[in-house]
Amino acid sequence: MEKWFVINKGADFAGIAKRFGISPVTARLIRNREVMGDEAIARYLKGGIGELYDPHLLLDSDRLTDILVQKISEQKKIRVIGDYDIDGVMSTYILYKGITRCGGSVDFQIPDRMKDGYGINENIIEKAVEDQIDTIITCDNGIAAIGEIAHAKSLGMTVLVTDHHEIPYTEERGERHYKRSEADAIVNPKQMECTYPYKNLCGAAVAWKVIQILYEKCDIAVEESYDFLENVAFATVGDVMDLTDENRILVREGLKRIHTTMNPGMRALILQNKLEPEQISSYHFGFVLGPCINASGRLETAKIALNLFLQEDVKKASEIAAELVDLNAQRKDMTAEGVELAMQQVEEGNTGEKVLVVYLPDVHESLAGIIAGRIREACHKPTFVLTKSEDGVKGSGRSIEAYSMYEELCKCQELFTKFGGHPMAAGLSLTEANVEIFREKINACCGLTEEDFIPKIKIDIPMPVDYPDISLVNELSLLEPFGKANVKPQFADKNLGIDRAVVVGKNQNVLKLTLKTERGKSISAVYFGDVEEFREYYGRKYGENEVQQAFLGRTNAIRMSVIYYPEINRYQGNESIQIVIKNYQ
Repeated sequence: MEKWFVINKGADFAGIAKRFGISPVTARLIRNREVMGDEAIARYLKGGIGELYDPHLLLDSDRLTDILVQKISEQKKIRVIGDYDIDGVMSTYILYKGITRCGGSVDFQIPDRMKDGYGINENIIEKAVEDQIDTIITCDNGIAAIGEIAHAKSLGMTVLVTDHHEIPYTEERGERHYKRSEADAIVNPKQMECTYPYKNLCGAAVAWKVIQILYEKCDIAVEESYDFLENVAFATVGDVMDLTDENRILVREGLKRIHTTMNPGMRALILQNKLEPEQISSYHFGFVLGPCINASGRLETAKIALNLFLQEDVKKASEIAAELVDLNAQRKDMTAEGVELAMQQVEEGNTGEKVLVVYLPDVHESLAGIIAGRIREACHKPTFVLTKSEDGVKGSGRSIEAYSMYEELCKCQELFTKFGGHPMAAGLSLTEANVEIFREKINACCGLTEEDFIPKIKIDIPMPVDYPDISLVNELSLLEPFGKANVKPQFADKNLGIDRAVVVGKNQNVLKLTLKTERGKSISAVYFGDVEEFREYYGRKYGENEVQQAFLGRTNAIRMSVIYYPEINRYQGNESIQIVIKNYQ
C-alpha cells in the first residue's frame, strides 16, 4: 500500500510570488524543490548560459586540455573511448567532433557490450597500440579502470580520463581510501579535491566542458561549442541525472536548440518517431528518443547510434534512424518476456529477501538493467538482475531511495570481477559460483526496515481539482524541464465522485472520467494506467456493482482520492482544464 504525505516546507510564499511575478502556488512548488533564496530562485526560473559554471574550475581540466593541444599540434593519433549507452554515445560524439574541429588526428572506439563489457579494457588498449594510437581519452568511463590504465601507461601511452561516475574506494575500519589511476589527467567533478560547484554532471556535460576549454586554447569562439548543448541535454535526461542547478540550465538550453536542430541524425530520429523537433520535451528525451539510442548498444553496437549523429546525408540518416526505432521495438518485446520470467522467480522464492537478486541465465544481458528497474517498481525493493555472459555472470541493479547501491556493493567487492555505479543504479560482473554467495551477503549487509519498502508518494499541495485555471497551468511550465529531482508537481484532492467512466483509445487502455467535487462541480479526468487494475481496486472497495454503475454513467457510491496534474485540453479551438490522474485511493 502506498503512503501519501504532503510536503510541508515553509517560506514567505506571498513575498516570493510578488518579487518574481508568479502565483503563491508556483512559489510553494519551487520551495518544495529545495530552491531557496532570491538568487537561486532567479537562476531556477530564468537561468541561462551566462549562469553556467566556469569549466576551468574542474580539477585537471587545464592540464588535460594542455596535453590535448600539444598532441593536436604534434598530430599524434588520439582515440576517444566511450560507452554504449546514451551518455557514452553523446560524450564520444562531443569529444570526437570537438577534437576534429581543433585539427586533431582522432578516431573513436565504443566497447561492445557483450564482448568487451563496460569501459576501457586490455583488449581495447592492445588494439590501440596495434593502431599506433598515442593518446587515449575516455568519456563516461575510466575512473575505475585502475589496472587497465596502468597497463596502457606501461606501454608508453598517454591516458586522459573524463568521467562522472563515483570514485572507487576501499574501506578499512570505517575509513574510506579513494583510488586514483595513473592517468595523465582526470576530469571528474566527483573527485574529492575537485572544487567545481556542481557535482552531478553527466559524462557528456564533462566532455563538453573540456571541449569549451579546448576551443578557447585553439582560438575557436566558445559560442561554437553551444552547438553541442542539444547533445548534452539529451545525455543528461537519458542518463537520469538530477535536473537541478546547472543541469537544469543545460537541459533547458539544449531543448531550445533541438527545436531548430540542424543535425540530420537528430532530425531523422525525431521524425522516425512521428514527432516534430519543436515538440520535443524532456519526456521525449527520456522515454521516446533515448531508448532508441540505448537499443543499439543493447542489441547491436552503439556505433550505429553514433554514426547517426555523424551522418550528413539526410537519406542515410533516415535509414539509420529507422533501424534504431526497429531495434527499440525488438528491445521492448524482449524486455516484456524478461520481466515476466523475473516476476515468476520473485513470486516463487525470493519474496522474503530485502534485496532481490534474480538470476536469468538465458535473458539478453543488455536487458538486465531495464528488467531490474521494472521489478524494483513492482516490489519497491532494491533489485539486481543477473544474466549469463561469455565470461561469467553480469548484472545490473536498480535501487530505492533508502538504499545506496554502489556503497552496498563496496561491502561485497571481493565477490566481483568488476563493478561500479551510482547510489540508484549499478553494474557488476562475477563468477557463477559467487551468485548465491552474493545473494546471501548483500542481504546480510542490508539494514533496510519494512518502512523503507512502503512506496512514499509526495504531494506538493492539496488542491481541489476545480481550482487550477488555464493561467495557472500555463505558469506551471516555468518549472520545466521535469525529470529526476525536479519532478512534475503533484496535487491531491479527496472525496470525489464518479459521474461517468469510459474506456477509450486504440488499445482500450485509457480511462476517461467525469468527476464531481463535494461542491457539486464537474471536472474531466484521464488515467493512463492499468484500467483493469483500477476496476478491480474499486470493485474490492465498493463492490463490483458500484463499479459497473460508474461505467454506465449511473449514480454510484464510489469516492476517490487522487493525486493529479492539471493540463489544458485543446479540442476544435476550445481550451478546457482536465486533470491527469497519477495515483488513486
